[in-house]
Amino acid sequence: MEEALAKRQLDLASFDMLPRMALSAGYAGRSNVSASSSESVQTGTQSLEPSTSQDRSRRVADLTMVWNVLDFGVSYISAKQQGDQRLIVQERRRKVINTIVQDVRSAYWRAVAAERMLKQIDSLMARVDKAQDNSQKMSEQRVGDPVQALGYQRSLIQATRQLEEQRKALSLAKTELATLINLPLGTDLTLATPDDYPIPELKVDMARLENEALASRPELREQDYQTRISSAETRKAMLRMLPGLEFSAGGHYDSNSFLVNDKWADLGVKVTWNLFNVLSAPAAIDVAKAGEEVATARRQAMSIAVLAQLYVANANYHEALRQFKTSQQLSSIDSQIVGQLRNRYKAAGLGELDLIQGELNTLQADLRRDLAYADLRNAYGQIFASAGLDPLPSELPSTKVQSIATALNARELQWEAGNISVVAAAPKP
Repeated sequence: MEEALAKRQLDLASFDMLPRMALSAGYAGRSNVSASSSESVQTGTQSLEPSTSQDRSRRVADLTMVWNVLDFGVSYISAKQQGDQRLIVQERRRKVINTIVQDVRSAYWRAVAAERMLKQIDSLMARVDKAQDNSQKMSEQRVGDPVQALGYQRSLIQATRQLEEQRKALSLAKTELATLINLPLGTDLTLATPDDYPIPELKVDMARLENEALASRPELREQDYQTRISSAETRKAMLRMLPGLEFSAGGHYDSNSFLVNDKWADLGVKVTWNLFNVLSAPAAIDVAKAGEEVATARRQAMSIAVLAQLYVANANYHEALRQFKTSQQLSSIDSQIVGQLRNRYKAAGLGELDLIQGELNTLQADLRRDLAYADLRNAYGQIFASAGLDPLPSELPSTKVQSIATALNARELQWEAGNISVVAAAPKP
């Protein structure tokens, strides 16, 4: 909507460059005759008897066009400024798209982790509840040591609490994803969960990413357009010092019967100069130049911040990669341990609590692995977002979901191959 509004404002600003054209028509009448006489300057006596040259009632019409060259120049610069404002809105749209893609990516991989783990959590919670019920019945029947039974129940309750905390952290993941992709709340999503954990590799060196970030980040482009707007404001202040050359032309009609020609046209050229603009121009120019300096300084500060974000994103990616590999190793070891515990439990060489604790450890390790993988995918995407690369091309063949998904996948494959040459070209007003 903001982009559509900016386009309409640009179209409106373009009309300011046109000449002013005024059309008027009406009726004029008076209660008595418009008559006058003359008096001699030398003698002071009346030289003519009272006479009239105008009807008491008449119809008049005028069509006048006026074009001021100075106003045209100022309006032209203002239209260019409005064009830059529209480009700023487009850059903000690019930023919003990047943010949405990042949020959906993060929510999706968390939802994938929830899809994988919630069933295991529910199954283990059911087993813990059953073991707790059995222990409670044995306590009521006074079977075994009461202290040992209470300790056993306490351990089961602690396991239940851990499972509930994990379930709470995952239960809202799908709801968050459904909200981000604009699905009705409560929609049952079926996610395409991958069988393995492919590690995204960064095949682009930092020097290229730095160049792309400085050329493509929406925030920097917005500052570039703001600088152009400030420069144009300086030119407008200088133009207002000049005199204005005004051309006028018009057609007129008057029904006055005394006129020899009741229809006529006239032309005119005149120069106008507002002397107060000359006095205030130095201050206006100073203000405009100060705006240029502020915009330039803001752009420089933004450039440093953008590069810092890029390096932070790169560091986060490598840290997330290290944490995922560690979590994957721990998950593998815990899976082997729980396999041994199940064998011992079947051979009656291990208690159910020890097996439940081992399965709980394995479940937590798997959950940490899946969440670490979600962080890795998010950190990988954040690098390209920090470099200002667009996840979608500037134009799509269709706005259907399948068309957008195909374009997203194609761009992701390009980045995975190290091809970041397809970037958003800076639009021109």
